[in-house]
Amino acid sequence: DPESHLQRCQQLPVTVLTDHQDLSNTQLKTIMNSSAPQQYRIKAKLRTYKPQKLHQSVKLHCSKCNSLQEVPDGDDFDFILRGSAVTAPNPELHNTSWYDSVMWTTQDQKQRKIAIHFVKHDEMLQQPEDTLLMIEGGTLKEVWKLTKRFKCVIPVKSTEDDLSLLDLSAPFLLQGNVKYYGCKQCSAPKPIKSLSSIAAEQRPSWEPTEIAQVLGIELLQYVFIMKFTLVDGTGALNAYLFDY
Repeated sequence: DPESHLQRCQQLPVTVLTDHQDLSNTQLKTIMNSSAPQQYRIKAKLRTYKPQKLHQSVKLHCSKCNSLQEVPDGDDFDFILRGSAVTAPNPELHNTSWYDSVMWTTQDQKQRKIAIHFVKHDEMLQQPEDTLLMIEGGTLKEVWKLTKRFKCVIPVKSTEDDLSLLDLSAPFLLQGNVKYYGCKQCSAPKPIKSLSSIAAEQRPSWEPTEIAQVLGIELLQYVFIMKFTLVDGTGALNAYLFDY
C-alpha cells in the first residue's frame, strides 16, 4: 500500500533514495544552486507529500494542450445522463444500415423512453463481448449494467438528423469499468455516423483511441501525480512524480 509506505517513510529519521549508487551524496543546498539537468544522489528526509489521499493523485491529462483536470465523479455523470433523458429518442434515427435499435418505456412513474442501438458488422450483430452499443435515456445504473455485458458503451442523445455525444464533461465511452473522457478544449466532436467506418472494417476491434479519432475526440489520459518535499538540514527540495 503506497500510502502506508509513505507514512512509514515519514516516521523514519532518514529516507535513503537508493538510485545512482556510484555517486556520492550531495546536499540539497548545492542542488538548488546548480543548473539543471544534473544527476545527484541525496540523503534526505520526507517532510510532506501531496495529495494526502492517494486516489486524489489520479488526474486527466491532455497531451495536446497539456492541461490537467480532476477526474469527474459518478454524480456528475449521473446528472448529465438525467439531463439528456429529457429529450426522447427520435424514432427516425432508429435501425440504420449500420446499427439495429430497440426502444422501450420504463415501468416506473417517470416512464422514461430508453433506446439502445447495437452496431452491426457485415449486417450481423457481433457477440456481446465484441459489441459496441449506444444508449439514449439510460441512468447511471443501467449504463453500468450494459458495460458488464458488452465491450463498449457510448451514451448518446437524439438530434434532428443524427445521434450525438453528450456534453464532454461526461465520458464519451465506457469499456469495462474504465471511463474515457475527451478534452473539451481540443476536441471537435463529429456526428455519430462517423463510427460506421470502424464497423465496416474487416475485424472491428473498437479500441478507445480509434473510436476517439473517428469521433473527433482528443482523448484524455489518466495520469498519476504526486509532490514530495525533501529536507536534509541544508535546504528543501520539491520532487514531482508524473506518470501514465
